[in-house]
Amino acid sequence: MDALQQWRTEVEQLVRVHGRSRTALMPILQDINRTHSFIPEGAMLAVSAALSVPRAEVYGVASFYSYFSVKPRGTYVIRVCRTISCAKQGDYHPAIAALFNELGIGFGQTTADGVFTLEQTNCCGMCDQGPSMVVNEDVHVSLTEPKVREILADYRSRACAQRQTH
Repeated sequence: MDALQQWRTEVEQLVRVHGRSRTALMPILQDINRTHSFIPEGAMLAVSAALSVPRAEVYGVASFYSYFSVKPRGTYVIRVCRTISCAKQGDYHPAIAALFNELGIGFGQTTADGVFTLEQTNCCGMCDQGPSMVVNEDVHVSLTEPKVREILADYRSRACAQRQTH
């Protein structure tokens, strides 16, 4: 089975869950992005065909929203709040430095092992508990340098366990 056919099969399974209407576009793209950490071109083509939505529209949605990506990302996407309210609280700068040091990457980059991608976001919605970050869909608040190291160690062990089961 070729790659496009695999995407058609996966998208048809999602269509059974979300329906074939235009309103299913977002939930289907969310599921693909959640499962694969990005939305590949083949997936967009399959979604376009399954929902009878123009390819340009599917790409427009997939590339517009910051939580979607059309480029490969790490298994765990870390989004760090960059607002002034987070930066003014607690150990913001040491926590960010710990991310850079522990991961060996900067914002917009992915670790060589493909486990982490580091991004900035405008707000995590946790202004009263900053500094904060979101790892995939898990929110982490009141970050400190030691807490960042602990969080990363936990996700590294999860990634290692996932590799061993696959």
